[in-house]
Amino acid sequence: MVQAWYMDDSDDDQRNPHQLEPNQTVTLERLKKLGVLYWKLNADIYETDPELAKLREEKGYSFSDIITIRKDTLPNYEEKLKIFFTEHLHLDDEIRYIVDGSGYFDVRDKDERWIRIAMEKGDMITLPAGIYHRFTVDQKNYAQAMRLFAGEPVWTAYNRPADDFDCRKQYIECINKTHAAVASI
Repeated sequence: MVQAWYMDDSDDDQRNPHQLEPNQTVTLERLKKLGVLYWKLNADIYETDPELAKLREEKGYSFSDIITIRKDTLPNYEEKLKIFFTEHLHLDDEIRYIVDGSGYFDVRDKDERWIRIAMEKGDMITLPAGIYHRFTVDQKNYAQAMRLFAGEPVWTAYNRPADDFDCRKQYIECINKTHAAVASI
């Protein structure tokens, strides 16, 4: 099962866990309230996995490719890591499935605190359009991920601040409604 926690403010190597002392874990339910969805799949059979095929059909994920993030396979590796780790958003959902290796997705919560999500082989995540996030490998310096898209792939990241985009405004409105509904229970 995926692990997530609130991050410390250290400027240490981004590939370190950055857990608070004591650690403050974040549940899947809390991530879901932020619009972050998670699945655990069998990455050993990702090419023929019926569960992945079913998800792709249900969600309309019609395009996919594989990116390998490792020094010897990714041109300009260190520069790419800096780009991936720059806080940004996308106009569409970001769907990533770790088929090998490991890394971290960081997302902002409603109060602007960073939540680190540890991803390893078999973990699939969807980050909603408009959520500020970033990615880094961990100390193993290796992740192989399937990137999935509904329709044609769009690779554009909009670095923060990007609050004027409709997707950001819609995301904030949705999160505020979710938190208001929870508070009224």
